[in-house]
Amino acid sequence: MTQKILVLPGDGIGPEITAQASRILAACQARGLDVEVEEALVGGAAYDAHGEPLPAETLQKAKEARAILLGAVGGPKWDTLEDLSKRPEKGLLGLRKNLGLFGNLRPAILYPQLASASSLKPEVVSGLDIMIVRELTGGIYFGQPRGIEERDGERVGYNTYVYSESEIERIGRVAFEMASKRSKKLCSVDKANVLEVTILWREVMERLAPEYPDVDLSHMYVDNAAMQLVRAPKQFDVMVTGNMFGDILSDAAAMLTGSIGMLPSASLNESGQGMYEPCHGSAPDIAGQNIANPLATILSVAMMLRYSLDAPALAARIEAAVGEVLDDGLRTADITADGVMTVSTAAMGDAVLAAFERQ
Repeated sequence: MTQKILVLPGDGIGPEITAQASRILAACQARGLDVEVEEALVGGAAYDAHGEPLPAETLQKAKEARAILLGAVGGPKWDTLEDLSKRPEKGLLGLRKNLGLFGNLRPAILYPQLASASSLKPEVVSGLDIMIVRELTGGIYFGQPRGIEERDGERVGYNTYVYSESEIERIGRVAFEMASKRSKKLCSVDKANVLEVTILWREVMERLAPEYPDVDLSHMYVDNAAMQLVRAPKQFDVMVTGNMFGDILSDAAAMLTGSIGMLPSASLNESGQGMYEPCHGSAPDIAGQNIANPLATILSVAMMLRYSLDAPALAARIEAAVGEVLDDGLRTADITADGVMTVSTAAMGDAVLAAFERQ
């Protein structure tokens, strides 16, 4: 049965990097992957064309797709929009909410070829392989009430941090399942010494633990977790946390790998439908210059093949191709070093495609 894939290039460097990833996807089709691919607008590009960051047509196509490949959204061009509901990021949040994409998987893997690109000493990060499981549709980013209002003669901003037991249990099971397939270590990150909502978070994680007797569950406050990621990151295997903490910690972990431009992500719902995107943003300062790193987006296609399309062999082939290109010494500007060849976005795409064909 043919499955649908929706490509959403988005804003900034999004069209450039998704173009290279789409070439790899086409190569997979040539090797028997039975998918139908189409594109649509989201974010600032959608606002410019339709006055909405998530047009109804795009949302409908997303609902019909088995998997979505997203480039990036946002940029200073739209930062001055007074109506926050029209800003590009609302398109991304709308997709997550409407599709129920509650489980965000963000791997932080240091390719051995890039050990010198990390901001930490090679001996601290060599062999790094962390999976951060982030709850994506709840927490303070979505909690109500929220707003800005006047109180006692001054403006006050407020947001609500809220999680239900069922939301915590749902993401907890994803994390426990992931840990059981890896090194059987799960660290749950909270702030249970201050926040009641994370007291509940910790209680639910403890309640789930007996169902996964092979997994060693530990807990860590978020401030300590941030420190430990910098001090001794290889102590972690799978980390699970809420929306805001996960947003912050996964970006911190990304920099341990040398460049956020190397890291893919997956956002899944209960049926296995997923949205796949690089962890970096739209980088409007380099958009259109053909210097962006497409590898995170290409690796997002590999995650798509593994988690939504049941094609692990093709996923492994893509990952091997990326490794081969790095072995050959090719680097985009974000991961380059003295004496290493710097290549363009398109040239990196060419190299990965050629390596894929050789696998």
